[in-house]
Amino acid sequence: MTREDFLETARRVIRIEGAALGSLANALDDQFGVAVETILETKGRVVVCGMGKSGHIARKIAATFASTGTPAQFVHPAEASHGDLGMMAVGDVALVLSNSGETPELADVVAHTRRFSIPLIGVASNPNSSLIRQSDVQLILPKVEEACGTGNVPTSTTTMTLALGDALAVALMEHRQFTPANFREFHPGGKLGAALSRVVDLMHKGDALPLVASDTPMGEALLMISQKGFGVVGITDDAGKLAGIVTDGDLRRHMDGLLSLTAGEVMTKAPETIEAGDLAEAALGQMNARKITCLFVTEDKRPVGLIHIHDCLRVGLG
Repeated sequence: MTREDFLETARRVIRIEGAALGSLANALDDQFGVAVETILETKGRVVVCGMGKSGHIARKIAATFASTGTPAQFVHPAEASHGDLGMMAVGDVALVLSNSGETPELADVVAHTRRFSIPLIGVASNPNSSLIRQSDVQLILPKVEEACGTGNVPTSTTTMTLALGDALAVALMEHRQFTPANFREFHPGGKLGAALSRVVDLMHKGDALPLVASDTPMGEALLMISQKGFGVVGITDDAGKLAGIVTDGDLRRHMDGLLSLTAGEVMTKAPETIEAGDLAEAALGQMNARKITCLFVTEDKRPVGLIHIHDCLRVGLG
């Protein structure tokens, strides 16, 4: 086979799986809504089970649920029969995946849900299968062509199951009005956590802020710049609002007779600011666009913090 043959195979597989997803979208009925409501009503966890390829998909679905505000965990059906059924309790809901609906390793899991009245959401392609007949909520996968060409390798069916799990997770997120700030609570580390950091998480505040009144002599203002170490000083008016800022550029422009001036006479008025609830990435973009190294954080025009470009770089932004 040539590279062109390989490329054509890839395109064929993706087209077939894409068509399968279209069939799934058209096949969904009100049972999907019942599944979402069942999960929302549970006081415990969503226990996701599947064997083989369905097990790998089940792990991903459980992880997606858990990271988007729906407590969930994966339980391996074979391990469940040897003690792990204890991970599933009254108050939980079970989401069980099986393309055929006749996977023998799932029998004990299904029986456990029936014995303890644990709601069971079954996902299978055979509406007459044992799993679907036992399920309280029945999510039926449409009959589609597997992308492997032989019909034996789970490809289109696993793609549909994965997409169905994502659809459940997103529907739950939208109902709960799950925000990027909520998402960050479950992803505090890595690039994603950094991208979702808020200004308030990184800003300096309290005694760390370099602030002086507008009538402060520049000698004292220079001392404040040196002490706080940000290379700037914020200037406040009589109402405590941020009236301006003194930077290195301001100092150079007023070099002659600098020490005879007040901070208010040297400052740049109406400086760039940001709010505490904004994403730190927005602060970084603002600093890069303006070619500045820090921003004062304000509430009702009063300075409550300061974020420096180094704070953004330290957490992995940039």
